[in-house]
Amino acid sequence: MTETLQNAPGTATTAGAKLHARAQHGRTSDTMIHVPPASAPARLTEALSQEARNSLTWAETLASGRYTHLALARGTRIRITDLDGDACVHAVIIRSGSQHERLNVADTVKVPWQAYMTTGHPLLSDAGRLMATVVADSSGKHDALAGTTHLAGNTAKYGAGSAHSISPAGRELLTLGGMKHGISQRQLPPSVSFFKGVTVDGDGRFRFVGSAGAGAAVELLLHMDVVLVLANTAHPLDPRPEFAGSAADIVAWRAPQDLQALVDGTLNVDLGPEGRLALQNTELDYNARTSA
Repeated sequence: MTETLQNAPGTATTAGAKLHARAQHGRTSDTMIHVPPASAPARLTEALSQEARNSLTWAETLASGRYTHLALARGTRIRITDLDGDACVHAVIIRSGSQHERLNVADTVKVPWQAYMTTGHPLLSDAGRLMATVVADSSGKHDALAGTTHLAGNTAKYGAGSAHSISPAGRELLTLGGMKHGISQRQLPPSVSFFKGVTVDGDGRFRFVGSAGAGAAVELLLHMDVVLVLANTAHPLDPRPEFAGSAADIVAWRAPQDLQALVDGTLNVDLGPEGRLALQNTELDYNARTSA
């Protein structure tokens, strides 16, 4: 929890501002990024093996209405947890160093013949390569169909939608995260959403099915170096008239052995024939790049 500074020095001068800023060192908040990751509260890592804890590269609690971003290496495993059951984490993936290759939501749904993401689901680029695979999932309430919220929609529904408003739109937040890595709004691909599900009725209408409840988690395994941008904000089909949400925990760790196990077919994840072909395509590309 954030602590209030007692008898803080005045900040009207540079010297006072410096003293005030340095006095904040070591203070923590319920929602923050932890640097180094090993300094994160035990809650974030209690579900991880000791090997994973020793290889942490990211630990953060992402508040509702906020965004985060990080460049991550091939072989990284990411675990995202819906703390109180009301998070909705929108995600985009862009290949590091090759920003023309981005998450393709249409292929992510089309290639595995499955609109509903869960364990074994491939997240594909438009080059037919695996950017990430869902390797664990206790939620089952995700969405690759409806996209994220936008400024006009949130303004009409909640009265505001800018990134720094009380009801920020997902597109606005994802744009800010992408810009930190030189990715413009025009280059930003459509997103997928975790922890708020959507199904399609027989007549083709979307039906919002909400979350799986507090503590649900999803894990992704990266197949290439990427920039991952996440925005924790309301789902566009959430029927509630008021803006609502809750925090999400994010941890990432180096797991090249899991990637190798997936390649070898020994990781307990069924990619299906289409996913296996995409995996082979990805490995061919990786081997060609590293042997050049």
